[in-house]
Parts: sequence; C-alpha cells; structure tokens
Amino acid sequence: MTQTASPVTESSPTGAVPSEQTSAGATATARPPSKRDAHLDNAKFLGVLLVVCGHVLVRLRDAPGAHALYLFIYMFHMPLFIVLAGYFSRGFSLSSGKARKLITSVAVPYVVFETAFSIYRWAIGVAHRPEVSLLDPYFVTWFLIALFVWRLSTPVWQQLRWPLAAAVVISVLSGMANLPSMMDLYRVLGLLPFFVLGLLLKPEHFEAIKQPRVRVIGVMVLLCGFIGANIVHRHMTTEWALWRIGFAEMHVSNLTGAVMRLGMLTAGAVLVAAFLTAVPVRQMWFTRYGSATMYAFLLHGFGVKLVQGKGWDQAGWLHTTPGVAVAMAAAVGFGILLMTAPVLRVTRWAVSPALDWAFTRPTASPAGPPRRPA
Repeated sequence: MTQTASPVTESSPTGAVPSEQTSAGATATARPPSKRDAHLDNAKFLGVLLVVCGHVLVRLRDAPGAHALYLFIYMFHMPLFIVLAGYFSRGFSLSSGKARKLITSVAVPYVVFETAFSIYRWAIGVAHRPEVSLLDPYFVTWFLIALFVWRLSTPVWQQLRWPLAAAVVISVLSGMANLPSMMDLYRVLGLLPFFVLGLLLKPEHFEAIKQPRVRVIGVMVLLCGFIGANIVHRHMTTEWALWRIGFAEMHVSNLTGAVMRLGMLTAGAVLVAAFLTAVPVRQMWFTRYGSATMYAFLLHGFGVKLVQGKGWDQAGWLHTTPGVAVAMAAAVGFGILLMTAPVLRVTRWAVSPALDWAFTRPTASPAGPPRRPA
C-alpha cells in the first residue's frame, strides 16, 4: 500500500483512500490530498508495536517483571486503537461510498484472515484440519468484527444525549450476562465505551494535550501506571485486561465485577490520554508507517503463532530479563518490517483489497422539476 495522505477526520483501519469516480465510472478530478496528522500516525505506529510486543510476552510472563509489563501494555494498547477508530469514524454514515469502504477495509479482510489463519494453523501442525468459523473470531481478527459492528452503530451513538454513559452501562451489564462465544461479544460490548469516547473527541482535544505542561503530566501518569501494574499484577488476573470473558467466569460477584469494569474503563481512558501526550507530535522517521498499522496488526499473528506452535519461545534463556529484552527488540523489528513497502505490495490484496468491480455503479439522482425563476 502506498503511503499516501488520507483524511484525518475519517480513515479506514489501513489508511486507504477510496478513489473517487463519476457516475459513468470514469475517474473524477482528484481532490487535493488532505494532510495527515503526524501525531496520530505516530500514535498508531507506536501502538501497533505495543500490540506485537504484548503478544510476544504472553508466554514469557514467568520472567522477572514480564507479567507486570504485560498487564501494563494490555491496560491501554487496544483501548488506544479503539479510541482512534472511534475518532476516525465520526463522519461515518451508510452512504454508498462509506458503506463500500467498510466492506472492503473491514469485512472482506476479516473473511480473508479468518480463512488464512485456519489454513495456516493446519499447515504448521497446530490444528488437525482447517476449520473456518466466521462467527468465532480467531486471535487478532476479533478487532475487525468488533470494528464492523461499532462503526455500523455510529449513527445511533451520535443521536443520543449521553452516549458515553449509555455505552458504559452496556459494558458493565455485558460482564454480568452469560453471552455466547460467537463474535467475541464480551469484547465487542465491553470495550464499546472506548469507541464511543473516540466519537466524542474533536481536533481541539488533541491540540490541548500537545501543551508542554500536559505532556509532562502525561509522562508522569504513564510512569505511575507502570509502577501500579508492578504493584497489583500479583493480585489480579490479566483476564480483566483481555475483556474476553464475563464476571462469572472470573469467579467474582456482579458487584465486584462492575467495580472492576468501571476501574478498568477509567484506567484505560487515563492511560490512553497519557500515552497520546507522550507521543511525538512532529514528523518522525516512522510517521509514514502510521498509515500501514493494520498490516502489522493482522500479519504479525502468523509469526507469533508459528513461534508458539513450534515451541521456540520455550527456550530457557528467553524466560529471563535479558531474554525478554531480546524478544521485545525482535518484536519491534518484526512489526516495523511488516509496515514496509515490499510487504505492503505483496499483501495489499488481503489487507486493503481493491473491489470496485464487486459493487454497482452509483446512479445519478433523477432531476427534479424545473424551478421557476425568482
């Protein structure tokens, strides 16, 4: 995928910009490309590297300090992406162009990667046979189906007077419910407030956190969050930060679960804001990768599952502090590699497919009755 500019007000997960066509199907005069926001691209780049590092840490948590680091990362790395997804969805509607973009950038990649992961697990000997279940997201693909549902619901949230409060209530009640495993509903509903929060944000909110004083406070909050994770990680299960099961499965009462859920939502929002204050706001060497984060998000799963399936992460030296440092460095390098131009060219068909041929041409609206001269 080429690193072209795309609107900051609404972006697909991959940052792709749909081509504009006339009703006759010919390419229309191109609009001047909107300037990308370097701050948000930097945030997306650093955020997706945290995702890769978090997945690499999963089976190294017995190393000193690794479990606390894992909890700290999981407290806010997906809430960060979900808040930004909500922010980029503010202009979403069910108009033909945006609906098509949702299909090509979210729905089709979901089907492609669900199928690909099923075949891949069988090919590397992790599964006995390929089993494709589009209603049971595997590994990272849950985010695509969640994003599809959240974005479709955007017009509803924009009509409510207190959308964030309503989303929080839904999140808490979902933890009390006995939901089916299909479509990862615990995550879809539990993490919903972060998406709605993103819908409520405006450009001036991001400008406000760029102030030097706020940035200092944000760094201090991140440091406090890391210290807090080191204190509490021995006393709480990381399932709270994974959002994938209900309160009953964590063997807590609904009251305890509700309090914890509210605490996790608050902590996640605070850490997302703090992280955004610490992210560089100017153009950096890695800013250009901000439009390709979905490539790293989806593709790194193949590497992670290969390492886990073959047991390569069970080497004793990896379960030490230096070993974790090496694993984190390798994860960062792998994540950056997946956002480079050669990888984008080879995998664009799966992550950001061009499917203009699959859609009907937009029809011109019928002309109305002639107006009388004033």
